Amino acid sequence: MRRYLEPGLGIVLAFTLYAILGKIAAPLVLVFNPFSWAVLYFALTRQELSGAVMGSVCGLLQDSLSIGVFGVGGLSKTLMGFAGGYISRKINVGPLARSIVFLFILALAELAVWKGLAGFLFRTRPTTDHGLALLQPVATALVVAALLRLSARFRREGA
Repeated sequence: MRRYLEPGLGIVLAFTLYAILGKIAAPLVLVFNPFSWAVLYFALTRQELSGAVMGSVCGLLQDSLSIGVFGVGGLSKTLMGFAGGYISRKINVGPLARSIVFLFILALAELAVWKGLAGFLFRTRPTTDHGLALLQPVATALVVAALLRLSARFRREGA
């Protein structure tokens, strides 16, 4: 039961944070993307299948909330979740600096896939709000690394 409850709670929390950030100031959702946080967190803690499923659900949910092209976010987040889970099993991304660099590369690749697919398939240019979206990989890497550290600390104290 816990296996399904935690990802569901993660999606609800990501949705709530996304709505709150959008209500405070719309450009904040370009820098701080709670859906990416949830995908990467579950990809690194539960491996590639959970990352891919979370990526599909969170990406399509984010697409439905935005006025952009539907499906592109779902595909890019699915690829990010799968790649994050798969690669993290093959290499040690435990140390903080390595974890931040790894998460930054994944978030940057997800942003590049999203922009590339939207531009190629639909001949549209996704809004980056004058480069503000380019801060998203940095913010994502720092937030997810902090979440991973906090969850590891709580697991150690609880065990």
